[in-house]
Amino acid sequence: MTKVMLGLCLCLASVQLSYAQANLPTTTSTATTKAEQEVLQLSKDKWRWMADKKVDSLATLFDEKSVFVHMGGSWGKDQELNVIKSGNIWYKKAEVYGASVNRIGNTAILLNDIDLVAVVGGNEVINPFMVTEVYTNQNGIWKLGSLTFSRLMRPVKVTK
Repeated sequence: MTKVMLGLCLCLASVQLSYAQANLPTTTSTATTKAEQEVLQLSKDKWRWMADKKVDSLATLFDEKSVFVHMGGSWGKDQELNVIKSGNIWYKKAEVYGASVNRIGNTAILLNDIDLVAVVGGNEVINPFMVTEVYTNQNGIWKLGSLTFSRLMRPVKVTK
C-alpha cells in the first residue's frame, strides 16, 4: 500500500512539473538601457519583417553564421530566408505577451513569450512558444545569431 501511495504521489508531481512554465526573467532594475531598447525594437521589427516576407531586411539582420531551430528542424541563414521567401513557413502574426533582454558583454539574449500564427505547408497553425533570440553587437550593429522556438505547454491565448 505504501508503494502504491508513493507511486501515486510521484505521478502527480511529474504531471504538475510537466505543466510548469518558466517566467520571463525579471531584473531588479526597472530601467531599460538604450542597447536593450534597440534589441527589443529589432525583435519587433523582425516579427513584422517575417510576417511581410521582407527577406532583404532579414538578410541584413541575420548574421552569416546564424542558426534557426524550429519544431521541424534546424538550419542556417540561407535556408531560413528561402523558407520565408517561398512561403513554406509564413510567420503570419506573432502576438508577444512578454519580452526580456539579458546582456552579457556584446551579446544580448532576448526571450519572447508568444503565440505564433503561422501557415506551414498550406495549413494555418497557432502555437504558444518561448522564443530565444541571441544577438551580438558587431561594430555597433546588432546581428541575430540564433532564433529558437520552444513550444510551451500553456494554452493558446490569441484569437484570430
